[in-house]
Amino acid sequence: PVQILAYLDGVEKVEETDLKSRVGFLYPTPTYNISVLINATQERDSGQYMCTVNVVDDSSTVRNVGIINLTVLVPPAAPTCQLHGTPAVGANVTLSCSSKKGKPLPVYQWQRTDPTVQFFFPPAQGKARGTLKLTNLTLEMSGVYVCSAENQAGFKNCSIDLEV
Repeated sequence: PVQILAYLDGVEKVEETDLKSRVGFLYPTPTYNISVLINATQERDSGQYMCTVNVVDDSSTVRNVGIINLTVLVPPAAPTCQLHGTPAVGANVTLSCSSKKGKPLPVYQWQRTDPTVQFFFPPAQGKARGTLKLTNLTLEMSGVYVCSAENQAGFKNCSIDLEV
């Protein structure tokens, strides 16, 4: 464990870590609430944090330790949409969508937005992989297909204009 912050003998001390300029006590010390604030959280701030309280003249053998796990969520980066195959009448194509960032891993959702869907076609959609398989293409399947990469921290879109 690496110490990042301390309050000892009436003095606050912030240790030399990459958190130094972003960490501090939430309330003025001394107080009974020693909550810590981390500004401008980054993915690398994720991890286990431990708080140890040593009370002067406390003769008990119970350790005053609190442990919390911090997971910093990261919204998906703008995904990249790609077309695999030749979009000709009767052919099969796969649309793919992938995002280089996101914690937890994004889930992908495809939808056709333009022109207005006037017919039903059963796409084989892979939400974890970001794929949409279109089989036996027809001229009516032309349009704008939008992929959304989404997790608890946010979402981003990309699109492909499919011309059969």
